Amino acid sequence: MATGLAIFCCAWWLWRGMKFTKINPPLPPGPLGLPIIGNLPFIQPQLHRYFSDLSRIYGPIIKLRMGRMIVIVINSPSLANEVLKVQDAIFANRDIPAAAVVGTFGGLNIAWRPKSPGYNRLRKLVVCEIMSKQSLDACYVLHRREVRRMVTEIHGKVGSLVNIDEQLSATALRLMTSTLWGDDPSQDLIELRKRLDEFIITFATPNVSDLFPILAPFDLQGIESKAKEQLSWFYGVFESMIKNRRNIGDDGKKKEKISKDFMQQLLELHQRGDDNSSLSLNEVKALLLDLVVAGTDTIPTTVEWTMTELLRHPDKMTKLIEELNMVVGNQNTMEESYIPQLVYLDAVIKETLRLHPVAPLLLPHVPSETTIIGGYTIPKGCRVFINAWAMQRDLELWDDPLRFQPERFLETDINYRDNNFKYLPFGSGRRMCVGISMAKKMAALLVGSLVHSFEWRLSEETKLNLEDKFGLVLKKTESLVAIPIARLPNLEQYK
Repeated sequence: MATGLAIFCCAWWLWRGMKFTKINPPLPPGPLGLPIIGNLPFIQPQLHRYFSDLSRIYGPIIKLRMGRMIVIVINSPSLANEVLKVQDAIFANRDIPAAAVVGTFGGLNIAWRPKSPGYNRLRKLVVCEIMSKQSLDACYVLHRREVRRMVTEIHGKVGSLVNIDEQLSATALRLMTSTLWGDDPSQDLIELRKRLDEFIITFATPNVSDLFPILAPFDLQGIESKAKEQLSWFYGVFESMIKNRRNIGDDGKKKEKISKDFMQQLLELHQRGDDNSSLSLNEVKALLLDLVVAGTDTIPTTVEWTMTELLRHPDKMTKLIEELNMVVGNQNTMEESYIPQLVYLDAVIKETLRLHPVAPLLLPHVPSETTIIGGYTIPKGCRVFINAWAMQRDLELWDDPLRFQPERFLETDINYRDNNFKYLPFGSGRRMCVGISMAKKMAALLVGSLVHSFEWRLSEETKLNLEDKFGLVLKKTESLVAIPIARLPNLEQYK
């Protein structure tokens, strides 16, 4: 039996090798793997660093096999330009994970929805209506209230150690929930945070069903069943809130809102009844989950990395404080209206995202047909990763790339939406992140408030490190802990 299995594995591997040697041009170079399982036993957990190390051996485009899946990794701006711009229409698809299939009504959300007229319609509605300047401005009162609450809470801990990650995570959760569905007293934020953490762990766990689809019906790791249970809880919460919102509107007792939250906007889109400019109820629920997951993890992670770099570089912190003193002044509080004038703050956040992109490999792209990139064949249906982390630290692309130097973004015209493929913190093309406007505003408001309101010091025992851990979001391995000292003259500024 064992001998027969060994012969089968060898024959299969030889057949696969013969199959692809006939392709002209060839597949990209890459490390040798084993029959059936490919390179899986050799994959290192820090994927962004592992892929970067392989590119130094095999070149800017590499190939690996992970079970049945062919993985292509792009490590150069010119090739990224080919994928994200020149052949964007071909690479704009997604390979939806098995867990996401059961949890997003087959992929009705923005992140995993396949390329289709439905995706284009959904993206246009989110970008032009939900994430428009007008919609974000309408949430100003909600944003301000939660940020001021954070400042008040930190002021109560002046002189003591504060876990900045915990503080930011709690603030981001309150900020996102109030932005999404306003003040709903029925929501237990502690339970919501617990459920979100479990959800993220489930989706970050490698699933054998994705690598060997033939095994998917067996759900060997129980990931799909966990995802189904977790998402059933979230959708139950959303359905309850939607029902309550409709009942309040129907009985004429709806109180005047201080601002229009995202749920209200989504329900208005649902009620339009126009196939081209409306959302189904399932799309509303899938989008609500997209927004709450993305906003509660990515924004605090970016702000924590920013504060870490500022504490490591006191001269940059001083320069930012000087700008805040000049623009905001020490008699005022940090407000969204000041953000366009805070050019150094913008450069600080851009430089942080260069060194610590939240999604270092972006989300994988899947070509809808076999094509050629960089002289190599890229097969239909493979997964293509763009190693933004590696390109944003490349010595050939950036001057002194490992140095935290926000001034480089004052001297150049690089921004998040440019077709400059050496800087891709939010991706590019048809699959570019739809939440850029909100992420920019929230990160700037949070960093600006923390630095304007407090002087931050490290305890003698604290040693800053820049170690990261790969996952759905590239987080610090150790949370940032620092001591706040009030720096504003008026106690009212902390209320």
